[in-house]
Amino acid sequence: MRRVYLAVSFRRMSDDVLYRRKLPHGPDVRIRRTTAAGVTPVTAVIDVDRRAGTPREKEGGQPPTLKTASAPTEADVITALKTAADDDREIASLLRAKGLR
Repeated sequence: MRRVYLAVSFRRMSDDVLYRRKLPHGPDVRIRRTTAAGVTPVTAVIDVDRRAGTPREKEGGQPPTLKTASAPTEADVITALKTAADDDREIASLLRAKGLR
């Protein structure tokens, strides 16, 4: 019997990235904390990292903010933003409103 080994690698999320998902055409939608760790209330933003998976990914900087929320905890701020972050139509609408699409 021949054994097959799979190599799997996972990208480590930044400590400020609370949630990440991939859009069908490649970019990452992120919920990113903008306040320091441990500070309350927690403020976070939705952004789309269109450089994800490209050589420019390591250049640094942050993408434009699409939506902002504040809540007492990280879990609460994720709950407040996750519905929009998971909706491709909402993301496209937010990008259009910011002139990014």
